[in-house]
Amino acid sequence: MTDLDTVFADLVRYQIGLWNAVDARLRADHDLQLSHFEPLQIIAARSGCRVFDIAEEMVISVGGTSKLVDRLEEAGRVRRTANPGDRRSSIIELTPAGRRLLAKATATYEDELDVRLGSLISADELDRLASTLATLRSATSKGGDDD
Repeated sequence: MTDLDTVFADLVRYQIGLWNAVDARLRADHDLQLSHFEPLQIIAARSGCRVFDIAEEMVISVGGTSKLVDRLEEAGRVRRTANPGDRRSSIIELTPAGRRLLAKATATYEDELDVRLGSLISADELDRLASTLATLRSATSKGGDDD
């Protein structure tokens, strides 16, 4: 039987190494942190994006996400506009500079993921891994981590 402690350690250490490698490449090539790249992706993909939407997708606090959006706004990568449907929130959208940066950084991001993940295991193994991770995330998001 597989030792869960070993699985946990391998998964966490691989995730940290992968994060660090992708982050280092984005910083070197685009002066962009991975923690800033991710919300840019979410904002680009979601019409009417709010801080809450980013927080939910990234599984981080709304307060932390608001501060993150503040930093992206200060850097000229996003802008907030009044939300016509809810005066308590803002709509976040990419600026033209943010769109250009995201387009360039996405190519780098995809290349680094291919080097660090896609080229190391077969397409079938990658499909199984993606399915397994989706199952685990789904179970956790439904409260499975509170037991």
